[in-house]
Amino acid sequence: MSWKIKQKLRALLEGETRLGYAGHHRGGGLSVCLVYPNHYSTGMSSLGFQTVYRLLSESADIQCDRAFLPDREDLQEYRRCGAHLLSLEAQRPLADFDVIAFSTSFEPDYLNIPVILGLAGIPRYSKDRSQSYPLIMAGGAAFFINPEPVADFMDAICIGEAEEVVPGLLAALFSPRQDETRSALLTDLAAVAGMYVPALYQPCYEAGRVSGFAVSNGVPFPVARATTCLDQHRPSSTEVLTEQTEFGDMFLVEVSRGCPRGCRFCSSGFIYGTFRQQPYAHLVAAVDAGLGHRGKIGLVGAAVSDYAGIGRLCRHIVDKGAKVSVSSLRIDRIDPEMLDALIASGHKTISLAPEGGSQRLRDLIRKNLTEKQILDACEMLISRDILNLKLYVIIGLPTETNADLDELISLVETVRERVIERGRANKRLGEITVSVNPFIPKPFTPFQWCGMEPLHSLESKVKQLESRLRPLSNVKLKVESLRESYLQALLSRGDRRLSPLLVAMADGANVKKAAKLCGIDADWYVQRTIGSDEVLSWSVVATADQAMLRSEYDRALAGVCAGQP
Repeated sequence: MSWKIKQKLRALLEGETRLGYAGHHRGGGLSVCLVYPNHYSTGMSSLGFQTVYRLLSESADIQCDRAFLPDREDLQEYRRCGAHLLSLEAQRPLADFDVIAFSTSFEPDYLNIPVILGLAGIPRYSKDRSQSYPLIMAGGAAFFINPEPVADFMDAICIGEAEEVVPGLLAALFSPRQDETRSALLTDLAAVAGMYVPALYQPCYEAGRVSGFAVSNGVPFPVARATTCLDQHRPSSTEVLTEQTEFGDMFLVEVSRGCPRGCRFCSSGFIYGTFRQQPYAHLVAAVDAGLGHRGKIGLVGAAVSDYAGIGRLCRHIVDKGAKVSVSSLRIDRIDPEMLDALIASGHKTISLAPEGGSQRLRDLIRKNLTEKQILDACEMLISRDILNLKLYVIIGLPTETNADLDELISLVETVRERVIERGRANKRLGEITVSVNPFIPKPFTPFQWCGMEPLHSLESKVKQLESRLRPLSNVKLKVESLRESYLQALLSRGDRRLSPLLVAMADGANVKKAAKLCGIDADWYVQRTIGSDEVLSWSVVATADQAMLRSEYDRALAGVCAGQP
């Protein structure tokens, strides 16, 4: 094994401060390698990954290591010396563990799963692995949105939140039958709430579409998402401190889970069930513990500014002499106390998300925001000398027209005028960054049936925005990669027939070449409107109520026709 790789792993460990049980090795009877299928800096920025690491490490019967996708230099070194991927803590080959558990929040990281299995010397497809190989499992938000593109690689998948799934999972792994055949263990796992065993659910195809699933006797269909009662657990927070992450200077604390808004394009309002908030006293305790390690607290959640006590909590942090940062800010819920705390913490830029560029589109996606509210929010920020604003907008939403783009441009121009006017008075220039993101249809949202707009059409819209916004002083345009968004849509809407494409991409092909090699029409997955009578490939899991989602979809399109939200 390369001395260079081992030295880098040791250096990462030496740069960590592990809190509580995280990384506490007690020589347990079951060895688990928790894998984030991306680089160390990305994986250790994930609060979900850190929470699962703590839950596994708390068990006296488990020895839990971590592993990550090597960076480009280390990847070349692994391949040069022909070595197998090593875990971080023990620098042990992944194939030597009893269980390999992937934690995945975002669909693009699906691409790295066959890469990691290949580096570990483990057959990628579950059907090709004997019982001598580790049990390959997975969990995380990406999997209870749509696990199917990587289902053929997995022995078992956790559908739901770790606090609820992990206890039942561990009970099954330590059951008397776990030393018997792999099929017996999988049968036991399938009986655990929130556990999905893909081998027991075989998709059926008709005319190219999924027509249903052949399900083994005795297993539930569909697999229900497991949801946690947050007030029965301490808040998820940083378990391992390291400066080698995007949030290295912060201690992260989760304030809530889910989102109460239900915007029709966004999965956060549907995949987590009811919006749940941490008890204020629990958050204060977590924050105070974190302040013993970091001088800045990052408050995390899909809807942080909707937390009932957000202003009070931010003020508590600032009163302790610390700084605060929030992961999201809702335009109609800018709490003045929270804003004062952000300013006191040195924030020079605030991000806002109108998302729909026109009032019609904001009504369509159920954003429940008017232009007046957007401008009032900007005015509140500008009046407090926050002159750097970032506006998140979506192009390619269903039914979008050039008139909607014109209204978007007009909105940006109006915000710019107000920023410039204030800047002149203060003799300080501000900047508006317009972050342009293409609409990606996501499972378990009302717009899951909609197709993504073709790339050539999106490219034309981007050029239109560039020609009209780039000439404006103090305006910066940032466009999300359209091709990466296309790939994300493919993975979001895909089924098990995409697994050969992922393997081909793991072996070096780009998505276009991989699709051609595998005989896959990627546009068919990405761009088509799915019929109301079709079986959805992700319906094997019951993450949200499909009837409710369809009702919202029909209501949205009916509103377009009637001119109503």
